[in-house]
Amino acid sequence: MIDFASWEMPLQYSGIINEHLAVRNSAGLFDASHMGEFLFKGRDALDNLQLLVTNNVARLETGQVLYTPMCNEDGGIIDDLLIYRLSAEEYMMVVNAANIEKDYQWIKKHISGDLELEDISGQYALIALQGPESLAILKEISNPQLEELKYYHFLKGRVAGIELIISRTGYTGELGYELYCFPDEAVFLWKELMKAGEKYNLLPAGLGARDTLRLEKKYCLYGNDIDEKRHPLEAGLSWTVDFSKDDFIGKECLLDYQKNGYRQKLIGFKLIDRGMARKGYKIMDKDKIIGEVSSGGYSPILEGSIGLAYVDKEYSEIDKKIDIIIRNKAVKAVIVKTPFV
Repeated sequence: MIDFASWEMPLQYSGIINEHLAVRNSAGLFDASHMGEFLFKGRDALDNLQLLVTNNVARLETGQVLYTPMCNEDGGIIDDLLIYRLSAEEYMMVVNAANIEKDYQWIKKHISGDLELEDISGQYALIALQGPESLAILKEISNPQLEELKYYHFLKGRVAGIELIISRTGYTGELGYELYCFPDEAVFLWKELMKAGEKYNLLPAGLGARDTLRLEKKYCLYGNDIDEKRHPLEAGLSWTVDFSKDDFIGKECLLDYQKNGYRQKLIGFKLIDRGMARKGYKIMDKDKIIGEVSSGGYSPILEGSIGLAYVDKEYSEIDKKIDIIIRNKAVKAVIVKTPFV
């Protein structure tokens, strides 16, 4: 167990590699109840969300989910989050645990009109069932027609007799579902899912596997690969920025970056020599510092060390050899195509 954003969280149960491989090959169960949820309710809910985030919330129909950054005036990423359209005038925003208070204060400062904003984080527990067998496991103890539920869509249904939100989303790159239930029903739900998953080799999984799984898929981690000093374009998230919207916070700066360019971009690398690259390690080309590692770790699927880094754009081509400074020693690595897996 470790402390994470004031929560006591499981780092691992049976071992990070074991849990990682379970999610890739069968299924894993994660407690993600530390995530924050805000409710937006009112006639002006959509207009306010359109201003707050870079992606286009107007594209959502009821039952759909949207991934989007929320930026400051300089284009820096305040958080990356999900928006659920519950109805035409009601939306749920899911934010990173460490950013709940910061996000809430920022949103409060920038909303107006007919809108009620409520922090409902305490009203939800969140359990994530991820992996190729996740659908089969859920079907053992639920009613809804889950085969018809598309990626980034959700529905309200029953699992193990509990009413909850079933969302076809996740942070692993596998088929998976995120289940939002009342906190006092979470333990029962967890036990029922573990029971139903027994014959599918379902394993409980912790933060360690969550990190290695997302890294293999090049999913950004807030605080590592994205933060208020980085903007969506350099982070490879230009697909989440809709410049056709009338306005959103940070649009002017991001348009300027799009037009005039920017210095660095997020790349993936694989170590050639032995070693483990960690956040903050310098990256060199000959004698010149060209960037810095933002995330690094071991890939159980590739059986080697991988990572993400921001490097100067002129050094970012695929197959380029780079040096990563690990404990004052230059360790050879190569820039590779992402996702890694």
